[in-house]
Amino acid sequence: MSEAVRIPRLGMTATEATLLEWAVPDGSAVAAGDVIAVVETDKVETELESPAAGTLVLKAAPGAVVPVGEIIAEVVQ
Repeated sequence: MSEAVRIPRLGMTATEATLLEWAVPDGSAVAAGDVIAVVETDKVETELESPAAGTLVLKAAPGAVVPVGEIIAEVVQ
């Protein structure tokens, strides 16, 4: 079982975000609520938290411009 990590809607007009960095490396154990990434839109920079406990599997590289709702990682339980 896994939980998807998606780019959230970070404003009324935001349609995409840039993945600035991963806070933890691929394959790391994470707990629900751990900060795992930093993303940025044209108006805001924010930290993303893990939706569940498990092993983080990255699906996008830093610098990628990703549409809102797109999966950028999974947390495998």
